[in-house]
Amino acid sequence: MNKLRLHGKEIVTGPGSLNYLQNLNFKKYIIVTGQSSMFKNKTIDRIVDILKNKDASYTIFSGIGANPDTDTVLTGVEEFKKFEPECVICVGGGSAIDAAKVMTLMYEYPQLDFINIKSDILDMERKKTTLIAIPSTAGTGTEVTKTAVITFNDINLKIGLKSYAFIPDVAILDGEITLSMPKSVVAHSGMDALTHAVECYINHNLEEFSEALCAGAIQGLFKYLPKSYSKGDITSRQKVLTYQSMAGSAFHNIGLGMDHGISHAFGGKYGYGHGLLNAVGLPYVLKYNSRDNKVKEKLDRLAKLINVDDFIEAIKQLNSTLNIPSSFKEMGITEEDYLHDFEELLNNSLLGSTKSNPVPMTKVEMRKVLDSIFYGEIRF
Repeated sequence: MNKLRLHGKEIVTGPGSLNYLQNLNFKKYIIVTGQSSMFKNKTIDRIVDILKNKDASYTIFSGIGANPDTDTVLTGVEEFKKFEPECVICVGGGSAIDAAKVMTLMYEYPQLDFINIKSDILDMERKKTTLIAIPSTAGTGTEVTKTAVITFNDINLKIGLKSYAFIPDVAILDGEITLSMPKSVVAHSGMDALTHAVECYINHNLEEFSEALCAGAIQGLFKYLPKSYSKGDITSRQKVLTYQSMAGSAFHNIGLGMDHGISHAFGGKYGYGHGLLNAVGLPYVLKYNSRDNKVKEKLDRLAKLINVDDFIEAIKQLNSTLNIPSSFKEMGITEEDYLHDFEELLNNSLLGSTKSNPVPMTKVEMRKVLDSIFYGEIRF
C-alpha cells in the first residue's frame, strides 16, 4: 500500500501569479526571505504593497544564508513568538523556504527542539498558521515537499527533516521572480531538480504516479534548462520552475539516493551549494548504481525518453553546457582537506538519502565512490 501526497492545497502557476496574494484575508503576516536578492528585484516591495493595500500588519525576517543552520532557525522562531503571525510568506531560494518551514512548525509546537525534531517523520499538522511558499530559484521543489534541510553545525552535516506539516498550503510558481537569477544559480538549482527527478526515478520505491512526474520533469528539464541558462527568457524560466516542482512532488513520496547523501555530507562540511554538489556527483553515482539491473533498465528508458544513446553521458554533456566542474577537486576542495576530513565525510555520506540508494552501500564501496567524485575518475 502506498500513501501519496503530491502537494498542499493549491499550486498557483504562471507569470504574474504573485498577485494571488491579493486573495488572502489575514491580519498578520511574516515575510521570511534570504539576504538581498528578493529586495533587489523588488519582489519584497511587491508583496509589501499588496499587504499594505489590505491594511494588514506585517514584519520581515531576512538574512537567511545559502545553508541555514539551527541557530538561524531558532532566531527566527523568537521573531515568530514576538509577532504571532497568522500567515507565513516565505519567498526566495530553497534555503529560505526550508528555514521558514521549520520556524513555523517550531513556533506552533514549542516542545520541539533540534533533538526530537530529527524523528523519522513528525506526525504533526499546523493549526495556527497558513504557510505560503514562493520559490525564486528553480531546483529544490521545497514548495511542495514534506522535507526541510537544515545544517547542524555541531556535526558538520545537513539533515533533511520531515513532516507533512512542512508542506506549504500554497505554492506560487511565478516565473517572473526567477528572471533575476544569476546563470550559476540557474545551472546549480536546475541540476538539483534534475537530480531529484533522476534519483527518484531509479529508486526501487518508485510507483506509477511518481514515475510519470519524474519522467515528465526529466524530459522537460533536458529541453528547457539549457535555454533557461543561455537565454533566461520568461518561457524557459517558467517551464523549469514548473518541472522542478513536479520533481519535488515525486521525490518526497519516494526518496532519493546516495548523491544526496554525499551532497549533504560535503555541503555540511565545506558550505558548497547543494545543487552544485549534486550535479558534480550525479554521473558517478549513476555509473555506480547502474550495476543494478533494474537501475540500468531505467537509465536505458530515460535515454530513449530524451533521444540519446547513453543517459549518463547526456548528464555529463549537460553539466559541461552549464559550466559545472567534473570533480570535487576541480570544484575547489583541496586534496589536503579531503584527505584530512575523509573519515568524517565517509561516515556522513552513508547517512540520510544514502540509506534508500538502490544499491546498498558499505564503507568500502562508498570510499571508492567518493574517491571517484573527488578525483574525477572512476575508481570502482
